[in-house]
Amino acid sequence: MKQPPLSSLRGFVTLHVTGPQVEKFINAVTEAGIVIWDVRPAGNGASLSLLLDDFFALRPLLKKTGCRMRVTGRNGLPFRAARLWRRKFFGAGILLFGAALLLLCSMVWTVRVEGNNRLASEDILDAARREGIYPFQWIWRMDDPDKLSKKLNSGLPGVSWVGVSRTGTSVTIQVVESDQAENRPLLSKRHLVSRTDAVVTEIYAEQGRPVVSRNTRVKKGQILISGIIGDEGNAQYVVAKGEVKGLVWHEYNIEVPLKTTGSSFTGERKDRTYLVLGKWAIQLWGYGESDFAESRTLTEHDPLTWRTFQLPLGVLTEKEMEVKSTTETLTAEAAQEEGLTRAKNDILARYGTDSTIKSQKILHEKKDNGKVYMKVLFEVEERIAEELPIVNN
Repeated sequence: MKQPPLSSLRGFVTLHVTGPQVEKFINAVTEAGIVIWDVRPAGNGASLSLLLDDFFALRPLLKKTGCRMRVTGRNGLPFRAARLWRRKFFGAGILLFGAALLLLCSMVWTVRVEGNNRLASEDILDAARREGIYPFQWIWRMDDPDKLSKKLNSGLPGVSWVGVSRTGTSVTIQVVESDQAENRPLLSKRHLVSRTDAVVTEIYAEQGRPVVSRNTRVKKGQILISGIIGDEGNAQYVVAKGEVKGLVWHEYNIEVPLKTTGSSFTGERKDRTYLVLGKWAIQLWGYGESDFAESRTLTEHDPLTWRTFQLPLGVLTEKEMEVKSTTETLTAEAAQEEGLTRAKNDILARYGTDSTIKSQKILHEKKDNGKVYMKVLFEVEERIAEELPIVNN
């Protein structure tokens, strides 16, 4: 016979029947209207399956035919429910875990702010908190993102658009700040004077009256662009603006060692991990000493936080990295080139990257005590103008 429908929900058992009248037992079961299936010979008897509801009706038939039975299989929902009930605490744990996971997925865990330059992120987060956007807020208690965007747009000054989007348990607030007029500082009347002795190569007066011209030798403090326009009887004071470049001479005393020592990381390292409890640290991994001849240790402390509170619990990682000492020997020519490069970089750092080194001349050079000594004169074209306020007597 075929297996009846819904037998897995109703439950069924598999039996091994033995005795002198097994065939008579099977016929008696069929005549009694009990549905059986998978009937097949098994050893000195037969194997069959029947519904759990009909199992207890077999006892008089077994007694009548002198047969015996042994249950070899229990299948279906009733048996699974019984096994689960025997492990009810395990099942309850699964249900509690599922419920906790569902609750945790229904909360906002992080709120990020993007696109702000002038506005402080803390001010934007405070405005979002007033509208119900903050960590550990229930997602179903929040308004629609469109409504939240409109409320934040009207509540935050200096923004032209605010967008709110949610991805899982994370909320992102995208801010587009409105353009604001640049607040230019108020300038007082002034001259532009030379900050050093030089020969003028370029002069451009945006505002004010140029006093010198190209190829003019000027002294330190000499007026280049005057902030006084007109004659003595009808003078007008303005803020002198412009750009003046000139040739300036810089003398450098340079010394470069021929032998230099340094260190570099080899890439090998040993990590040690500690569990931090207050002022105590318990090592978890990375036992044993390293075989590095020379090393440097970097420490990273990652404490646990809850909202704005830092808990006295965390993980500390020590990274011991192997260091290799290196020695480099330079020739006199290489040391000279390195010294000139250092001096040129210093000139560009002091007087602006738009400065141009026109020429260089080594006035004196010697090698002594493992070093190269040089005196070098550089001719540099650079900005020479600086401000000088005009004080009326």
